[in-house]
Amino acid sequence: MSTVPFKVIPANLRLPGAYFELDNSQANTAQANQRALIIGQITSTGTATPNVPVISGGIGDAITQGGASSMLANMVSAYRLNDSFGEVWYLPLADAVGATAATGSIAFTSAPTANGTISLYIAGILVTVPVTASQATTAIATAVSAAINAIANMPVTAAVSTSTVTLTADNKGLCGNEINIQFNYYGTANGESTPAGLAYTITAMSGGTTNPTLTTALGNLGNMTFDFIANPYTDATSLDAVKQLLNDQTGRWSFNQQLYGHSFGAYAGTFATQTTLGLTRNNQHETILGFYGSPTPSWIWAAALCAQVAVSVRADPGVPLQYLPLQGVLAPPVASQFLPNQRQTLLYDGISTFTVLQDGTVQTENIITTYQTNTQGVPDSSYLEVETMYQLVLEIRTFLAMLTSKYARCKLADNGSKPAAGSNLVTPNTIAADIRAKYAERNELGFVQNVDEFNAALVVQRNGVNTNRVDMLLPIVPVNQMRTFANLVQFRLQ
Repeated sequence: MSTVPFKVIPANLRLPGAYFELDNSQANTAQANQRALIIGQITSTGTATPNVPVISGGIGDAITQGGASSMLANMVSAYRLNDSFGEVWYLPLADAVGATAATGSIAFTSAPTANGTISLYIAGILVTVPVTASQATTAIATAVSAAINAIANMPVTAAVSTSTVTLTADNKGLCGNEINIQFNYYGTANGESTPAGLAYTITAMSGGTTNPTLTTALGNLGNMTFDFIANPYTDATSLDAVKQLLNDQTGRWSFNQQLYGHSFGAYAGTFATQTTLGLTRNNQHETILGFYGSPTPSWIWAAALCAQVAVSVRADPGVPLQYLPLQGVLAPPVASQFLPNQRQTLLYDGISTFTVLQDGTVQTENIITTYQTNTQGVPDSSYLEVETMYQLVLEIRTFLAMLTSKYARCKLADNGSKPAAGSNLVTPNTIAADIRAKYAERNELGFVQNVDEFNAALVVQRNGVNTNRVDMLLPIVPVNQMRTFANLVQFRLQ
């Protein structure tokens, strides 16, 4: 009998000639393509089919698919500011039937007494309008309305009535309530000030109701993997829909799906409302970044965060997700930024945190999951870090590739058997030896640690009932993240 493990060329071949069979079982070095998914609403001008995922062809494509002013197009634009390379898909959503659009207004109540420029920010997007001394408030309102409508990606439509500009969100639902209206975000230090004499009254956006239902759209994702999901919603119904999608027992993290993925969102609210939200969540596959007072709406924060995490994790999932700049996000004013003691509390209440650099750049501080307690309600830190989740996915996929490539079509025998070389027969001990070698290799590459402990605790055994099955216990220990330096300065006086 031949010791060469042929799987196709028969042993009784009598035809003369040279025959070649390919065997790729020892050649698999592929890595999974880690896609991002952006969930977002489209407008009536968008061409995308609602609830059907579609691959992104770039920002121009997102404008076509979602509509220039849509939530989806603006999220894609923010995502691409932070990840210009990775594969991105959209999950387009139509506004919910019966939903209402948020509205707000700017009423100009006094004419300027000097020439100047209006610096108006809507959803963090700058609108500049020059004005002249004694210009009528009706004329100013008309000019401001026209300037707003001239910006393609502006998420509101403006209408004017005498001296009042009314703004209506282009996407219906709760998202419109977050569209911020303010003047002079950067202040006089950056040349932004209200022209002398000009007065106005802002009515904040409100009245938006009913987010789209995600169930059908998420069900259409099929078996495609999406490791990074930008979720624009933080209402309980939407969060729970994504939680079900990523569920360990029946969802994408289950043993029979093995698709994995993690959801990233952001929440605009005070410190008190942040803790209230965080304490209602407990999901290792979900991250919520909390902020208050930023002109940038939460769905843009979610897209920027998702993109920065995607770039870092694709490079190395063990590198801590701290100090990542969120491009396209405007920082909250200093008075609205959470203090260190508040951020410490948020990190124990399931809410991720950020800091702001002197130049106004928003950067991540600690990006965690909302998982806080086990099934008995006891505090549990095992799934706290997002990095841990992605490290486990990488190692699972690494061992999956090895096992399904090398042992795809092998015969199985008990330990103690001595198969001849090339007989295509394996034992649990043979498999265990390969696993130990692979773990040692992963250790040398800096992805895992504690090789001796792994080898001692590894279990590879034949199932006692199903003799065609091998059961394994893989005691993987991912490397940790360098986060904190605690120093005691024990000084001396001479």
